[in-house]
Amino acid sequence: MLNLIGTYEAKSDVKGRVMLPSSLKKQLSPVLGGEFVLKRSMFQPCLELYPIEEWQKVMGQVSKLNRFNKKNNDFIRKLTAGIKILTVDGSGRVLLAKDLIAFAGIDKEVVLSSSIQFVEIWDKEAYENAVLDIDGELASLAEEVMGGINFDEDGVS
Repeated sequence: MLNLIGTYEAKSDVKGRVMLPSSLKKQLSPVLGGEFVLKRSMFQPCLELYPIEEWQKVMGQVSKLNRFNKKNNDFIRKLTAGIKILTVDGSGRVLLAKDLIAFAGIDKEVVLSSSIQFVEIWDKEAYENAVLDIDGELASLAEEVMGGINFDEDGVS
């Protein structure tokens, strides 16, 4: 299981290629020779890059949904819209598809942000705006999301 760490800045060239930073490539080394899935994020204007093994875990959960339920069917369609399968080239670059670049508003400067088992790919300005914590929202969000969890003796509480 991957546990990716870090936020990295990179540049997108005119063809939509983004060089993976060396420290991120090192973390991805167990899966670097395989395929990746690139998709739109459901919650943010960014892209998500999944190693194929991690994506298959997501699809394992999704495949349990009843396709005869319209909401489930609509969700699956929207989740998988625009998905691309890609590989990292010999120079350590990924090629972002034009439709996905347009969705995320990616210009030249990008941010690659680890999200445990996948990498978010953002336009740099959009990323900076998304992580800005003007109103102290992070503290209340952390309390809401993590405040009710009781960790065992090895965890944090």
